[in-house]
Amino acid sequence: MSGNDQLAPAGTLAGTLAGTLAGMLAGRVALVTGAGNGIGRATARHLAAMGATVGVNDLKPEFVEKVVAEITAAGGQAMGVMQNIATREGMRGAVQGLAERAGRFDILVNNAAWVRYQAVPDIAPETVERMLDIGFKAVIWGIQAAAEVMDPARGGSIVNIASTAGLRAVPNGIVYAGIKAGVMGITRAAAADLGGRGIRVNAIAPSAVPTEGTAKHRTAEKDARRIARTPLGRLGTVEDIARAIGFLASDQASFVTGQVLAVDGGITSSNI
Repeated sequence: MSGNDQLAPAGTLAGTLAGTLAGMLAGRVALVTGAGNGIGRATARHLAAMGATVGVNDLKPEFVEKVVAEITAAGGQAMGVMQNIATREGMRGAVQGLAERAGRFDILVNNAAWVRYQAVPDIAPETVERMLDIGFKAVIWGIQAAAEVMDPARGGSIVNIASTAGLRAVPNGIVYAGIKAGVMGITRAAAADLGGRGIRVNAIAPSAVPTEGTAKHRTAEKDARRIARTPLGRLGTVEDIARAIGFLASDQASFVTGQVLAVDGGITSSNI
């Protein structure tokens, strides 16, 4: 091996990779809705580690304060964004407020959701309306608001959180599956509409990931069955999802738009 072919020491390489990650979103401003826990919290932390100033949105002040404190303690930049994004006015207030405070707006992660699984006879109008307000309409209002403040000269990235429930059936999931399939449709249509302004719109479709919100629907038996059906042989983590979102938000995905990326260990493409 010649001197020019020698490998860099592992410590040096690790440091270089960490530095690259930290700089990927340097100077960018991102809003993550529903960032108080679960996938949203992991995403806010990850985008901040990539260098973004992150707007942490949630309805619970104590959740917002905790995530902002975690990010700042790690050396990142974060701002609390207390808005009810279930309304057009609330979402617009969240986006525009962050843009005004931070001086720009580059990334939106439409993550917030309110979920109830109900058998067909039990589906109630109020359940449908609330799920639609937070999980479907808010995605539209978020895209609309972000497009208004993103600089056409710089473009921007919008990442919507769908679900593998929009790709294959889940028990008692008519409303949830319908909404997540709709989010995929919104993603493709928005990508076509906004591409001329340099705004990329993509979606992540996670499989069931252990979080505070999904804990009540999980059992050891259910987890074991899911692991057995997953080609990669494990459940996903919130960090798995956050890393995929970070990729789509970054310039590493600068020619990727209108796509739905299943982050599911292969379960939707397998008949195991």
